[in-house]
Amino acid sequence: MNNHSKRYTEELKRDAIALVDATGRTVTEVARDLGVSPESLRGWYKQARIDRGEGRPGELASEEREELKRLRKLNAEQAKTIGVPRKAAVFFAKESDR
Repeated sequence: MNNHSKRYTEELKRDAIALVDATGRTVTEVARDLGVSPESLRGWYKQARIDRGEGRPGELASEEREELKRLRKLNAEQAKTIGVPRKAAVFFAKESDR
């Protein structure tokens, strides 16, 4: 089993999605012709539909996914920053009780 995932260019992804849209062929057929896994192309195609506003309610567009990822990272960083003074306050409170 191969542990190395292939990286595809954004251009290839766009072209593959356009082929599915323009030709009416199945994702599996286009994927086979391009030498990519059907699962990868299916994921790209699904995300492209969401980005075009054709997804189901509640599905996140690419920009929303990126913003959520950025905000979660920021939240984790801020939680660490807040945790340091809190730990220091607990430490000094214990010291002053002695």
